[in-house]
Amino acid sequence: MNSPPKIRLARRLRKEANTPERMAWEALRELRKHGFAVRRQHPIGPYIVDFAVMKARLVIEIDGAIHERDDVRARDELRERKIIAEGWRILRIDAQTALSADHLLRLVCNELGL
Repeated sequence: MNSPPKIRLARRLRKEANTPERMAWEALRELRKHGFAVRRQHPIGPYIVDFAVMKARLVIEIDGAIHERDDVRARDELRERKIIAEGWRILRIDAQTALSADHLLRLVCNELGL
């Protein structure tokens, strides 16, 4: 079966996840215990987000240093506006924070009202 290009890209991104994304995925899987399944590298409109909590319509983005560049920040803002227009909330977490499972989970649980 031939998958659409966006699905193939999402699969490739999952395989090529960087260290903060891999560690965040391990931590975020704990949310299942609270009834919140998390998808990683999930397509929303024309974009692929790092993580999506479908039940809460929450996007979790792990941002490395490149997101501090002006051109990347401008692209992120446009992307955010479009994702929010689709009915999602966005939680941005810097890569350093994503390396701490406890800190990451605390931020996400707070956002989910847990």
